[in-house]
Amino acid sequence: MARDHKPFHRHVRTTAATAVVAALTAAGTALTALPAGAAGKPEGHDVSSHQKNVDWRSAKAKGARFVYVKATESHTYRNPYFGRQYNGARNAGILRGAYHFAVPDKSSGTTQAAYFVRNGGAWRADGWTLPPALDIEYNPYGKRKCYGLSKAGMVSWIKAFSDEVKRRTGRRPVIYTTTHWWNTCTGASRAFGANHALWLARYDSADAGTLPAGWSYWTFWQYDNSGSLPGDQNLFNGSMSGLKRLTRG
Repeated sequence: MARDHKPFHRHVRTTAATAVVAALTAAGTALTALPAGAAGKPEGHDVSSHQKNVDWRSAKAKGARFVYVKATESHTYRNPYFGRQYNGARNAGILRGAYHFAVPDKSSGTTQAAYFVRNGGAWRADGWTLPPALDIEYNPYGKRKCYGLSKAGMVSWIKAFSDEVKRRTGRRPVIYTTTHWWNTCTGASRAFGANHALWLARYDSADAGTLPAGWSYWTFWQYDNSGSLPGDQNLFNGSMSGLKRLTRG
Protein backbone atom coordinates (compact mmCIF):
# COMPACT_ATOMS: atom_id res chain seq x y z
CA MET A 1 0.00 0.00 0.00
CA ALA A 2 0.94 3.63 0.32
CA ARG A 3 4.29 4.41 1.92
CA ASP A 4 4.77 5.70 5.45
CA HIS A 5 7.91 7.14 6.98
CA LYS A 6 7.30 5.72 10.46
CA PRO A 7 7.13 4.02 12.95
CA PHE A 8 10.20 1.84 12.47
CA HIS A 9 12.35 2.63 9.45
CA ARG A 10 10.05 2.27 6.47
CA HIS A 11 6.66 0.99 5.47
CA VAL A 12 5.60 -0.13 2.04
CA ARG A 13 2.07 -1.36 1.70
CA THR A 14 1.39 -3.92 -1.04
CA THR A 15 3.06 -7.14 0.03
CA ALA A 16 6.41 -5.58 0.72
CA ALA A 17 6.38 -3.66 -2.50
CA THR A 18 9.84 -4.45 -3.78
CA ALA A 19 9.06 -8.15 -3.92
CA VAL A 20 5.72 -7.50 -5.57
CA VAL A 21 7.06 -5.21 -8.26
CA ALA A 22 9.94 -7.61 -8.94
CA ALA A 23 7.51 -10.50 -9.27
CA LEU A 24 5.28 -8.52 -11.63
CA THR A 25 8.25 -7.48 -13.74
CA ALA A 26 9.47 -11.06 -13.95
CA ALA A 27 6.03 -12.15 -15.06
CA GLY A 28 6.01 -9.50 -17.75
CA THR A 29 2.99 -7.76 -16.25
CA ALA A 30 2.65 -4.10 -17.16
CA LEU A 31 0.86 -1.93 -14.65
CA THR A 32 -1.83 0.19 -16.25
CA ALA A 33 -4.04 3.15 -15.48
CA LEU A 34 -7.25 1.12 -15.29
CA PRO A 35 -7.80 -2.63 -15.57
CA ALA A 36 -9.86 -4.18 -18.30
CA GLY A 37 -13.42 -4.74 -17.11
CA ALA A 38 -13.35 -1.74 -14.77
CA ALA A 39 -16.12 0.09 -16.60
CA GLY A 40 -18.94 0.99 -14.25
CA LYS A 41 -17.05 0.06 -11.10
CA PRO A 42 -16.47 2.90 -8.62
CA GLU A 43 -12.85 4.00 -8.50
CA GLY A 44 -11.00 4.77 -5.29
CA HIS A 45 -7.61 4.92 -3.65
CA ASP A 46 -5.81 4.57 -0.33
CA VAL A 47 -3.43 6.98 1.36
CA SER A 48 -1.13 7.22 4.36
CA SER A 49 1.15 9.91 5.82
CA HIS A 50 3.26 9.71 2.68
CA GLN A 51 0.55 11.61 0.77
CA LYS A 52 0.40 14.31 3.48
CA ASN A 53 -2.08 17.06 2.52
CA VAL A 54 -4.24 15.57 -0.22
CA ASP A 55 -6.18 17.78 -2.62
CA TRP A 56 -9.47 15.96 -2.12
CA ARG A 57 -11.54 18.08 -4.47
CA SER A 58 -9.07 17.33 -7.24
CA ALA A 59 -9.22 13.61 -6.39
CA LYS A 60 -13.03 13.73 -6.55
CA ALA A 61 -12.87 15.51 -9.92
CA LYS A 62 -10.54 12.77 -11.21
CA GLY A 63 -13.02 10.05 -10.28
CA ALA A 64 -12.40 9.14 -6.64
CA ARG A 65 -15.57 7.78 -5.06
CA PHE A 66 -13.99 6.16 -2.01
CA VAL A 67 -10.73 6.15 -0.10
CA TYR A 68 -9.14 4.18 2.72
CA VAL A 69 -6.88 6.21 5.02
CA LYS A 70 -4.17 4.66 7.14
CA ALA A 71 -4.98 5.30 10.79
CA THR A 72 -2.57 3.15 12.78
CA GLU A 73 0.20 0.57 12.78
CA SER A 74 1.05 -1.91 15.52
CA HIS A 75 -0.02 -0.44 18.90
CA THR A 76 2.15 2.70 18.97
CA TYR A 77 1.85 4.57 15.66
CA ARG A 78 -0.89 6.88 14.44
CA ASN A 79 -0.79 8.60 11.07
CA PRO A 80 -0.24 12.30 11.92
CA TYR A 81 -2.22 13.33 8.84
CA PHE A 82 -5.12 11.00 9.56
CA GLY A 83 -7.64 13.56 10.78
CA ARG A 84 -7.19 16.01 7.94
CA GLN A 85 -7.13 13.21 5.34
CA TYR A 86 -10.14 11.35 6.73
CA ASN A 87 -12.26 14.47 7.27
CA GLY A 88 -11.01 16.10 4.10
CA ALA A 89 -12.26 13.19 2.02
CA ARG A 90 -15.68 13.38 3.66
CA ASN A 91 -15.89 17.14 3.14
CA ALA A 92 -15.17 16.64 -0.57
CA GLY A 93 -17.99 14.10 -0.87
CA ILE A 94 -15.82 10.96 -0.97
CA LEU A 95 -16.77 7.86 1.03
CA ARG A 96 -13.95 7.01 3.42
CA GLY A 97 -12.75 4.33 5.79
CA ALA A 98 -9.76 3.71 8.03
CA TYR A 99 -7.20 0.92 7.87
CA HIS A 100 -4.69 -0.57 10.29
CA PHE A 101 -1.32 -2.01 9.26
CA ALA A 102 -0.79 -5.21 11.26
CA VAL A 103 2.56 -6.00 12.85
CA PRO A 104 1.68 -9.30 14.53
CA ASP A 105 5.03 -9.85 16.24
CA LYS A 106 4.73 -6.61 18.24
CA SER A 107 1.50 -7.25 20.17
CA SER A 108 -1.71 -9.27 20.13
CA GLY A 109 -4.53 -8.89 17.65
CA THR A 110 -6.78 -7.70 20.47
CA THR A 111 -4.31 -5.01 21.53
CA GLN A 112 -3.80 -3.70 18.00
CA ALA A 113 -7.53 -3.72 17.25
CA ALA A 114 -8.27 -1.72 20.39
CA TYR A 115 -5.57 0.81 19.50
CA PHE A 116 -6.92 1.08 15.96
CA VAL A 117 -10.52 1.71 17.01
CA ARG A 118 -9.43 4.31 19.58
CA ASN A 119 -7.34 6.15 16.98
CA GLY A 120 -9.50 6.39 13.90
CA GLY A 121 -10.88 2.91 13.25
CA ALA A 122 -14.30 3.51 14.75
CA TRP A 123 -17.35 3.09 12.53
CA ARG A 124 -20.85 4.49 12.41
CA ALA A 125 -23.76 3.97 10.03
CA ASP A 126 -23.71 7.51 8.65
CA GLY A 127 -23.69 6.59 4.97
CA TRP A 128 -20.12 7.87 4.57
CA THR A 129 -17.96 5.49 6.60
CA LEU A 130 -16.64 2.26 5.10
CA PRO A 131 -16.01 -0.71 7.41
CA PRO A 132 -12.67 -0.71 9.27
CA ALA A 133 -9.93 -2.55 7.36
CA LEU A 134 -7.02 -4.76 8.41
CA ASP A 135 -3.94 -4.58 6.19
CA ILE A 136 -2.00 -7.82 6.66
CA GLU A 137 0.89 -8.72 4.39
CA TYR A 138 4.54 -9.75 4.26
CA ASN A 139 6.71 -8.26 6.98
CA PRO A 140 8.52 -5.18 5.60
CA TYR A 141 10.72 -4.89 8.69
CA GLY A 142 12.64 -8.14 8.76
CA LYS A 143 13.33 -11.54 7.26
CA ARG A 144 10.49 -13.31 9.08
CA LYS A 145 7.92 -12.86 6.34
CA CYS A 146 5.08 -14.22 8.46
CA TYR A 147 6.32 -12.33 11.54
CA GLY A 148 7.54 -15.54 13.15
CA LEU A 149 4.00 -16.84 13.71
CA SER A 150 2.91 -20.34 12.83
CA LYS A 151 0.03 -20.69 10.38
CA ALA A 152 -2.36 -21.50 13.22
CA GLY A 153 -0.91 -18.63 15.24
CA MET A 154 -1.53 -16.19 12.40
CA VAL A 155 -5.13 -17.34 12.02
CA SER A 156 -5.62 -16.85 15.77
CA TRP A 157 -4.07 -13.38 15.59
CA ILE A 158 -6.38 -12.30 12.78
CA LYS A 159 -9.40 -13.77 14.57
CA ALA A 160 -8.54 -11.89 17.76
CA PHE A 161 -8.20 -8.64 15.81
CA SER A 162 -11.49 -9.20 14.01
CA ASP A 163 -13.36 -10.15 17.17
CA GLU A 164 -12.19 -7.01 18.98
CA VAL A 165 -13.09 -4.74 16.05
CA LYS A 166 -16.52 -6.39 15.90
CA ARG A 167 -17.00 -5.98 19.64
CA ARG A 168 -16.09 -2.30 19.53
CA THR A 169 -17.68 -1.22 16.23
CA GLY A 170 -20.31 -3.79 15.33
CA ARG A 171 -18.56 -4.52 12.01
CA ARG A 172 -16.16 -7.21 10.89
CA PRO A 173 -13.06 -5.69 9.31
CA VAL A 174 -12.37 -5.79 5.61
CA ILE A 175 -9.18 -7.86 5.11
CA TYR A 176 -6.51 -6.49 2.78
CA THR A 177 -4.00 -9.09 1.64
CA THR A 178 -2.54 -10.95 -1.32
CA THR A 179 -3.33 -14.50 -2.32
CA HIS A 180 0.30 -15.54 -1.93
CA TRP A 181 0.64 -14.11 1.57
CA TRP A 182 -2.66 -15.54 2.72
CA ASN A 183 -2.03 -19.03 1.51
CA THR A 184 1.56 -18.97 2.78
CA CYS A 185 1.10 -17.41 6.22
CA THR A 186 -2.35 -18.71 7.19
CA GLY A 187 -2.00 -22.11 5.52
CA ALA A 188 -4.82 -21.22 3.11
CA SER A 189 -7.28 -20.70 5.96
CA ARG A 190 -10.93 -20.62 4.93
CA ALA A 191 -12.05 -19.22 8.28
CA PHE A 192 -12.71 -15.63 7.19
CA GLY A 193 -14.21 -15.65 3.71
CA ALA A 194 -17.81 -16.04 4.81
CA ASN A 195 -18.02 -12.87 6.91
CA HIS A 196 -15.09 -10.63 5.97
CA ALA A 197 -15.01 -8.55 2.80
CA LEU A 198 -11.83 -9.10 0.78
CA TRP A 199 -9.58 -6.26 -0.32
CA LEU A 200 -7.20 -7.96 -2.72
CA ALA A 201 -3.82 -6.57 -3.74
CA ARG A 202 -2.75 -7.70 -7.20
CA TYR A 203 -1.15 -5.43 -9.77
CA ASP A 204 -2.53 -6.54 -13.08
CA SER A 205 -4.17 -4.99 -16.10
CA ALA A 206 -6.47 -7.92 -16.77
CA ASP A 207 -8.20 -9.24 -13.68
CA ALA A 208 -7.85 -9.91 -9.96
CA GLY A 209 -6.68 -13.48 -10.53
CA THR A 210 -6.93 -16.35 -8.07
CA LEU A 211 -8.40 -15.30 -4.74
CA PRO A 212 -7.13 -16.29 -1.29
CA ALA A 213 -8.59 -19.47 0.18
CA GLY A 214 -12.08 -18.99 1.57
CA TRP A 215 -13.17 -16.18 -0.74
CA SER A 216 -15.12 -16.46 -3.98
CA TYR A 217 -15.55 -12.72 -4.46
CA TRP A 218 -13.39 -9.62 -4.03
CA THR A 219 -14.99 -6.45 -2.68
CA PHE A 220 -12.04 -4.12 -3.27
CA TRP A 221 -9.12 -4.66 -5.63
CA GLN A 222 -5.88 -2.68 -5.35
CA TYR A 223 -4.58 -2.96 -8.89
CA ASP A 224 -1.72 -0.43 -8.94
CA ASN A 225 0.47 1.62 -6.61
CA SER A 226 0.27 4.80 -8.69
CA GLY A 227 -2.10 6.45 -11.10
CA SER A 228 -4.40 9.42 -11.45
CA LEU A 229 -5.41 9.37 -7.77
CA PRO A 230 -3.12 10.00 -4.78
CA GLY A 231 -1.64 6.79 -3.36
CA ASP A 232 -2.67 3.31 -4.48
CA GLN A 233 -5.41 2.70 -7.06
CA ASN A 234 -8.48 0.62 -6.22
CA LEU A 235 -11.81 -0.54 -7.58
CA PHE A 236 -15.03 -1.55 -5.84
CA ASN A 237 -16.65 -4.70 -7.20
CA GLY A 238 -20.16 -3.40 -7.67
CA SER A 239 -22.19 -0.28 -8.26
CA MET A 240 -22.12 3.05 -6.47
CA SER A 241 -25.34 2.12 -4.72
CA GLY A 242 -23.71 -1.11 -3.55
CA LEU A 243 -20.74 0.84 -2.21
CA LYS A 244 -23.09 3.12 -0.29
CA ARG A 245 -24.89 0.10 1.14
CA LEU A 246 -21.54 -1.10 2.51
CA THR A 247 -21.28 2.08 4.55
CA ARG A 248 -24.63 1.41 6.20
CA GLY A 249 -23.78 -2.03 7.56
